[in-house]
Amino acid sequence: MIDALEKTLKFNADGLIPAIAQQHDTGEVLMMAWMNRDAIRETLDTGIVCYWTRSRQKLWRKGETSGHVQTLVDFRVDCDGDTLLLLVDQKGVACHTGRHNCFFRSVREGDLETIADVEIDPESMYGDKK
Repeated sequence: MIDALEKTLKFNADGLIPAIAQQHDTGEVLMMAWMNRDAIRETLDTGIVCYWTRSRQKLWRKGETSGHVQTLVDFRVDCDGDTLLLLVDQKGVACHTGRHNCFFRSVREGDLETIADVEIDPESMYGDKK
């Protein structure tokens, strides 16, 4: 199954594909991250979403330090095979800033405005682990 899926996916030159995480029951877009082949396999095998962190160059199991886990509900591939949509059940907040999603800034009248408050202090989620 995974081999057939991988043949349809179009990874970039770094072996990565963008993945958008969306809350399955509300439609809220939570975040965008990158996945490689290993992250996809682990996500499909375990049902817990795993990404690839470009800054740390390793697999990133969502919630491994914060406890804010994403459980996979549905794994979707776009028409071109170059973007993934992960319908998830998000436990806690999705953003490392302590906000519910990563899209908490909006351009309003030419200025960047914060439109969502911090729900959980990032220090309480990560301490010095981040």
